[in-house]
Amino acid sequence: MNCAPLFTDLAIIVPLLLFFSSSSSSWREKERDMKGVSSAPGDYVYFKSQVPLHKISVSLHLYYHDAIMQIGAKQWRYYDFGPKTVPPLICIPGIAGTADVYYKQIMSLSMKGYRVISIDIPRVWNHQEWIHAFEKFLDSMNVHHVHIYGTSLGGFLAQIFAQHRPRRVKSLVLSNTFLETHKFAAAMPWSPIVNWTPSFLLKRYILTGIRDGPHEPFIADSVDFVVGQVCVNIFTAAAKHIVETLGREDLSSRLTLNVNVASVGPLLLSDSFITIMDTIDYCAVPQQLKDQVSERYPGARRAVLKTGGDFPFLSRPDEVNLYLQLHLRRVGVEAKPELVKGFSGDGNAGSSMGENNGRDHFDNSGKDHEDPGAQEGGSDLTESFNSETHGLHQQVLAKLLLNVFYNLNFSMHVSCASLILQYYALSLYITSKQV
Repeated sequence: MNCAPLFTDLAIIVPLLLFFSSSSSSWREKERDMKGVSSAPGDYVYFKSQVPLHKISVSLHLYYHDAIMQIGAKQWRYYDFGPKTVPPLICIPGIAGTADVYYKQIMSLSMKGYRVISIDIPRVWNHQEWIHAFEKFLDSMNVHHVHIYGTSLGGFLAQIFAQHRPRRVKSLVLSNTFLETHKFAAAMPWSPIVNWTPSFLLKRYILTGIRDGPHEPFIADSVDFVVGQVCVNIFTAAAKHIVETLGREDLSSRLTLNVNVASVGPLLLSDSFITIMDTIDYCAVPQQLKDQVSERYPGARRAVLKTGGDFPFLSRPDEVNLYLQLHLRRVGVEAKPELVKGFSGDGNAGSSMGENNGRDHFDNSGKDHEDPGAQEGGSDLTESFNSETHGLHQQVLAKLLLNVFYNLNFSMHVSCASLILQYYALSLYITSKQV
């Protein structure tokens, strides 16, 4: 009797059981914490009421030795909001994210006249399948050239697509991502059986990768939201219809993409059309892997977020949105705020903005729009902010003012006197700029 297959299976299953048994306490704590969540964020509820979720099925064919092989249809979930005449920014999430996690970017950037498409990663099982599926999706949307914002696994998939379809990708924004998957494959010895792993074990594995411990209120809220995309029945029955969760096949597919041994090859895309946006407090992606990305693209612009955790697009949306806007302007994407419908500056849905409203809510100054090819190299994006976006200073300061009052609700340990001083200091600065 040949016992080799038995020992091979045990070598895979035993580490899996040991991992989950050792992490069961942290899993129970997260699950217990999530039971206290009773409602979705108010801005997310409003977003869902205004922006439709699209679902399409795209047939996928592969060519092999002059033969056409049909491998089935792929289901795509996505949001598409903003002027259709503007080249889109496509947002690709990580393992635990859905198209919903970028709702703050959709609300902010579309209001400024940009088109944002946020997608779910479909159920694909290797990187070649991802390339063909994403290309077919773009064809079905009649989108030929794209700018991609990818976080974690989404950033890796964005680079893979840019490597194999260089004519379609015009620029990249990479956040907390990596170049190769060898380290993840080595840390997951049970990856050969991921397709047969029960849903609750997959969720436990993903949630144990989220950092424990006390968080800043903004970061804690972002963690709660993303965990809500993984766990089922965490909101009240009244809000359950707005929650989009990930199923077993979704999680298993994404984990497979994350551990299939692969690496990003050289890109034809110039480094000057790449922005690297990383958090420096903590992240599930090891710092060594993030450093490899910076070394691969030495001429890329750097956008450093001092805090934000794994999900800065939720925890630090104002900074992320500003950096995305700077990137799009630098690579030549022209916003069209006059065509915006749906969101207005006061948060109400309405018709197209008039000319006066456009001046109130958008930066249309032609003299502030720099030629995207004028600056190249690896200078810090903060310098780019000073030279490229003088016309945005009032917007940034206004956001800082909002943050001061927003912190009053969440950080009660900060004295009111300190907040008032910040308010007057910023008010004086705005006045000096206006003069």
